[in-house]
Amino acid sequence: MTAIESILQSPQANRIAIQLTSVLANEAARRATFLDEVDESTKSEWINGEPIVHSPVKLRHYSRSFRTLKLIDAIVQKSSPGGLVGHEKLMVHLTRNDYEPDVCYWRAEVARTFKPDQMLFPAPDMVVEVLSESTQAVDRGVKFEDYAAHGVREYWIIDPGLTPNSQSVEQYLLTDANVFELKIKSSNGSFVSPVLGGAPIDIAAILND
Repeated sequence: MTAIESILQSPQANRIAIQLTSVLANEAARRATFLDEVDESTKSEWINGEPIVHSPVKLRHYSRSFRTLKLIDAIVQKSSPGGLVGHEKLMVHLTRNDYEPDVCYWRAEVARTFKPDQMLFPAPDMVVEVLSESTQAVDRGVKFEDYAAHGVREYWIIDPGLTPNSQSVEQYLLTDANVFELKIKSSNGSFVSPVLGGAPIDIAAILND
């Protein structure tokens, strides 16, 4: 049973709808203020009605994120996909939430519509999030659901681990039901990225120092 179906089974459905409308209207006003005031000096996101300001990342997080950026950008620049690769500070503006993914990618026909002064961007074709202690619940929770619901076709979760043996890369692909399906979770070998034109991705190039 979906959440809506559950509410419709309740005799309090009308009251719940009125309360929900009021709460979401208040949230929308606060979100507008957040978007007006957010600046380039901090990594900030708007998640389920609350502003989230992120602390500086640890070196193992940064190195995996930066290597992934270089890897994807090299593929995009040298092969047929084309498009735009984003890193850290490009804000993805979805129906309710605003995220600044570690790495993201828009195909060429979408990227060509972007303006030089644009600050809010639609759902990417691919998103990469590198886990940290403070963000992994969100990366595996609300972001996981939200990215899928908005048509992100490929999602990587990179776990930098505390030791080499605890590192991994997970690749999820979007199904016809708009949910992510795990295709691979590994600390070695390679996998193919459909969004990047079938390019092979060397996991060691992401994880190994």
